[in-house]
Amino acid sequence: MNTRPAVAPTPLDTTNTFARRTMRERIPKILSDVLASYPDAPAPIRRAVDRLRQDVLDGAPIPMLVGDPAPPADYEEWAEGYRAQLERFRPLTWQHTGWFFAEMFVYRHLMQAVRWAETGRDPFGPQKQSELDGDRLWEALDRILAFEGDERGLLAHRLLSALWGNRADLSHSSGEIAGQRASDDDLLVDDRDALVEHLLAPPGDGARAMHIVLDNAGMELAADLALVDALLALGYLVIVHAKAYPVFVSDTTIPDVWRTLDAMGRAEGRARTLAQRLRQAWAEERLRLTAPLLWVSSRFVWEMTPTLRETLSRARAVIVKGDANYRRLVGDAIWGDDVTFAQVMRSFPAPVAALRSLKSDALVGVDSATQRALDAQSDDWRTSGRYGVMQVAGLPVDEA
Repeated sequence: MNTRPAVAPTPLDTTNTFARRTMRERIPKILSDVLASYPDAPAPIRRAVDRLRQDVLDGAPIPMLVGDPAPPADYEEWAEGYRAQLERFRPLTWQHTGWFFAEMFVYRHLMQAVRWAETGRDPFGPQKQSELDGDRLWEALDRILAFEGDERGLLAHRLLSALWGNRADLSHSSGEIAGQRASDDDLLVDDRDALVEHLLAPPGDGARAMHIVLDNAGMELAADLALVDALLALGYLVIVHAKAYPVFVSDTTIPDVWRTLDAMGRAEGRARTLAQRLRQAWAEERLRLTAPLLWVSSRFVWEMTPTLRETLSRARAVIVKGDANYRRLVGDAIWGDDVTFAQVMRSFPAPVAALRSLKSDALVGVDSATQRALDAQSDDWRTSGRYGVMQVAGLPVDEA
């Protein structure tokens, strides 16, 4: 059953200053940075990126993607989403539409502008490479891998490391605090024990597949790959979901996974050994990489294709990383204090765990007392990246 939530997603209007600031300031700066990091781009590509930047700044009408004799695989899907936005918003502009639609569509327009389908050149590649070339990622990964404990302790540690790795985000100021140690008070919801129990319990239905929906490359991906390693050690088939094309500056594509493994292979000690284990698991088909279009579309999870729904229904659990993916889970909405994460996710086809540091307003399942206390302390606690949640839904009653 595909249940559409009753709460509307965040619009681009005066009711959400963070959404408007994203489209008026952050997105244009990201597009300017693309031009700065792509100096050898042909003049038509540079003009197309600059025109997109200016259109977003000006709040110009949103055009549909250009059709051609061989349109990309997602062209018709975007055309359907575009028509749906036209029915809701008149005029339909980069400053007057649904925020989630606008953010996802601007990256799809960027892919058209840089002709990514023809070149495969990631416009955010230089920023991603800078993380791999720095020391911070490798120091953080070594600390994660140095932890010793039994299966339960190791799994709990790597889940928490994967969550706080989500602080690192090249498109967001929270990247500045990614290296800081998180306190227990920063974790607003912690369903870790229930998730660990579920993953360690023998699955009665034989479900041995674990799905992990990735978010950022760089430091976060390194932490996620350490979590993948722990799940492989438990005997799971691990299916890793990347983005089908570059979005949100640092989001992980399949080529990013291989570049990270290559970098790990050139490192020393634990990182190199981790890369070797993961490559061996891939060769043995215990680790698989996929990139469903859902994760780069403007659709929410209740709108996933029947094929993807059927695939996920056979999973032991689905771990969903990051803020944009969380917004996709909960309809990019701010839910009432009396609504739980489990209630919002009741139609998801498998047990699901969200590991996210808060970088946007969308939220469900944080108690009202905690929210009031944070409101009194800071105006930006929902968007700063400091706080996180590890929320789980859909576990069997006898395990939860």
